[in-house]
Amino acid sequence: MSDGKDVDQDLLAAQWAAALEGEDDEDGGDKAASGAAAGGGEDDARLAEEWAKALASEEQTQLKKEKEQGFFASAAREAKFKDLTEEAKSPRPDSGRRELDFILDIPLDVSAELGRTRLLINELLQLGQGSVIELNKLAGEPLEVYVNGKLVARGEAVVINEKFGVRLTDIISPIERVKQLA
Repeated sequence: MSDGKDVDQDLLAAQWAAALEGEDDEDGGDKAASGAAAGGGEDDARLAEEWAKALASEEQTQLKKEKEQGFFASAAREAKFKDLTEEAKSPRPDSGRRELDFILDIPLDVSAELGRTRLLINELLQLGQGSVIELNKLAGEPLEVYVNGKLVARGEAVVINEKFGVRLTDIISPIERVKQLA
């Protein structure tokens, strides 16, 4: 069994040597294989020399890498960072204003809702001029003010210069706004 493995390795080594030299044409690989199998001493010596050079080069590369790793290991040290916890907790003058300036130009949709109702399509199609739609709120109940679809305040309707407006009577607390998000 071991003789067959040796012959296979010799055959593989011969093919590899032929490929390195560029002699691997249509029948060049077969010639190298038959020469190695027949015990071609000249090819074996050349192949052994190439293997030795390749191994020596590999060992030199490995030693160089190990030296570099040793150098880097000796130069490495533990990183030490300044504790910024107290600095982050302490308020800075003007920092709050700078942070708000960043978001002041973002547009928001503000809407006021007088009330809601639900209609069937048939009822919607029967609506005409002068029709009355009954809403779910009573007269005198506050309007709801929504910003980007989220309730933020309640108020009462007012007329200013022939335009409708809302006078805010109740602002929703931040805790209630957070509850609405959940």
